Amino acid sequence: MSNTSIRYLIVPGWQGSPEDHWQSYWQQSLPNSARVEQADWLTPRREDWVAALEQAIAADASPVILIAHSLGCITVAHWAAHASANLLRRVRGALLVAPADVERPTCAPALRNFAPIAQQALPFPCQVVGSDNDPAASAPRVMQLARAWGAEAGILSGAGHINVKSGHRRWEQGFAYLYRLQSRLEQDALRRA
Repeated sequence: MSNTSIRYLIVPGWQGSPEDHWQSYWQQSLPNSARVEQADWLTPRREDWVAALEQAIAADASPVILIAHSLGCITVAHWAAHASANLLRRVRGALLVAPADVERPTCAPALRNFAPIAQQALPFPCQVVGSDNDPAASAPRVMQLARAWGAEAGILSGAGHINVKSGHRRWEQGFAYLYRLQSRLEQDALRRA
């Protein structure tokens, strides 16, 4: 599986990913990458965000790896719960970073329409990365979501919400999770060959 045949879809969270966010850096660094653009980054509606993700996946027939952050992770889970088998087959895997627990009591009201979080196993390999001091989701909650989604999970120490505010601009070490996911996909492809 050569990387040039893969399309990387960046799926930002609430308020989008600013220029100095690692998702923006990754979009410039990874070949054949694009961002899922939302009409409203500030008052997100679940149906609209899921539809925008669906359109981005459907826009090109090439295989996709999703790279989601925060509310973007929850959007991926909701999309996968209702997507057609044809579109689901296009998604080779997903890196889900700092999923936002929209069911937590302190969740911003603007995000509550994304609850309840879709909890079924995702039909493609996933890597979830959380943090032990993320205000958007506790480490045990991230582990629970990873189990529900059938994902491998990694918990970083003191990484906050893995965003600009917590000092993650380029987040070079995050590429290790992407490469691990991709080597898993390659091994799966070899086993099926």
